[in-house]
Amino acid sequence: MKKVLKPVLLASSLALLFTACKKDAKDMKVDDISPAVRSQIQSLGFSTNDVRKVDDGYLVEGDIVLTQNDLAYASSSPEIVYANEEHYRTNNLVKVSSYPTIKVALNNSSSQHQAVFSAALDEAIRRYNAESLTIKFQRVSSSANTTVVAFYEVSNTLGSSGFPTSSGAPYSQVKMNTYWYSTSTSSTNVNYIATIMAHELGHCIGFRHTDYMNRAYSCGGSAVNEGSAGVGAVYIPGTPSGPSANSWMLACVGSNQNRPFTSADRTALNYLY
Repeated sequence: MKKVLKPVLLASSLALLFTACKKDAKDMKVDDISPAVRSQIQSLGFSTNDVRKVDDGYLVEGDIVLTQNDLAYASSSPEIVYANEEHYRTNNLVKVSSYPTIKVALNNSSSQHQAVFSAALDEAIRRYNAESLTIKFQRVSSSANTTVVAFYEVSNTLGSSGFPTSSGAPYSQVKMNTYWYSTSTSSTNVNYIATIMAHELGHCIGFRHTDYMNRAYSCGGSAVNEGSAGVGAVYIPGTPSGPSANSWMLACVGSNQNRPFTSADRTALNYLY
């Protein structure tokens, strides 16, 4: 899983489509360093430039070996702050008076993924509704505001969605690439897919990537600023000057990662809704 290479695409004059949550093709080299590992290394305060995989773990800054235990400590520690990595929103948000309940349907074209996608969507909706926001999500079978659909593509895209319209409607579609998803209904797989769905639903209600200013934080590679892309990138007051290593709105995610809302994520959610 490396940095995102595909550009942002314009979905319509009212909403921007972001190819978010990506990973490399399945023939990825064994010695490639995943964005998840880079994030853990950075959370310990070390540079992620020229990281190398060695027998005991990862060699950083030329002469320091971080073991798997070191990395595990980083991922379980309190949130650590990094400069210029705040939570962001678009100029357009969902108009709560018109959409107090966002109705979400699953229109899955992959019968093999039906069970796990259904369970994952239920979990993604549960995560939002557990926060007691002014907007709610409701699973429906028809008359949906937002529909989750499946597609198959040999690419590094896990999923994609877009932003609210200028009239305050949530973005209408979340796309999930079945190339990357197991059909297992294990809790690990359900939570992983729910994380992707919750992320894409986050875009649908107006959230930009937490690492908007530098998506290399979660994707690796060189620093990339996504730019406002015509929809705005507005700092959300009250959020820290750096992301949680596990924010649900980071641009990239590692295989089988589960990202429930962090305390900073909850601050952002409650400020907007």
